[in-house]
Amino acid sequence: MAWIELSLNMTSEAVDWVCTLLSDTPTVEDLHIAPYQIAQKEPLDQEAAWAFTLCFYLPYDRQSRSRVDAIAQLLSPLYRTGLTTELETSVVETKSPASQNSPIHRIGRRFVVLTTDAVYQPSPDEILLRLEPSLSFGSGLHPATMLSLRLLERYVTPDMKALDLGCGSGILSVAIAKLGAQVLALDNDAIAVQATQATIQNNQVEAQVTLQCGSLGDGSKLGHWMSGTLTQEVSTIQVSDLDLIAANILGRIHIKLAADYRNALRPNGLLITAGFTTDQEAEVVEALQTVGFEALEYERSGDWVAIAHRLLPKSGL
Repeated sequence: MAWIELSLNMTSEAVDWVCTLLSDTPTVEDLHIAPYQIAQKEPLDQEAAWAFTLCFYLPYDRQSRSRVDAIAQLLSPLYRTGLTTELETSVVETKSPASQNSPIHRIGRRFVVLTTDAVYQPSPDEILLRLEPSLSFGSGLHPATMLSLRLLERYVTPDMKALDLGCGSGILSVAIAKLGAQVLALDNDAIAVQATQATIQNNQVEAQVTLQCGSLGDGSKLGHWMSGTLTQEVSTIQVSDLDLIAANILGRIHIKLAADYRNALRPNGLLITAGFTTDQEAEVVEALQTVGFEALEYERSGDWVAIAHRLLPKSGL
């Protein structure tokens, strides 16, 4: 059987967008993401732009052309805005072996992100985070996710009681659990909850992660945080005396939930915020300072930023 092999190069920011767009295409098979390999023929300014190469396959049949055209149209806004290269296609007799397309992505000092079927022998200090390669709620390779993981690596300690708000693919929940903490994972999208459930099982941390569909405080009143359609009513989840909250969500949601973060954390509790760019950084920091947080540390990648905050005791307000 012949296959259509489709590929494109993309920035770090585009990874999750591309995967989300392709997740509703039923004929896509064997989607693989690998670090971009610089080609000598490319101009230097283009070489610096791409972080990853995506490759996937379609059956080669009478519908192939229409399917390729539909996918190209689907991804065209990302190409037009310079986040990806143009989609390239070729007809192949066999797919590339999975072993050649299961890259290992190291983040921070200890985390290793890889697919569920990748064969890898970690060193004693490494922590494996296994993700399905075609999850529509996070590849683990978006700058906001990587920045969050770097901060979590430094701030999570064993026996912490933590919350992953807007858990998406579940990668942060698994990371927190593998660092020794107990985690409540929340998302207001039922599909994201399903994705997190799969990630929890693939990483065998069921005993440390409690998963619910819902939101902290006023988040239940804000609708779908990514402007999609909620398939069910969002519950308000009551939590208190947390040691840490990790929230990789939109900047406007951080601002709305500032008081809810404060109420859910113990004094001197930690909050890690990500999911926004430097355009909203000052607003997020100001909103959190207003309710009693101080910024401890910043992680940056291009325009993306993640911040570790500490909740001051009342005497420090």
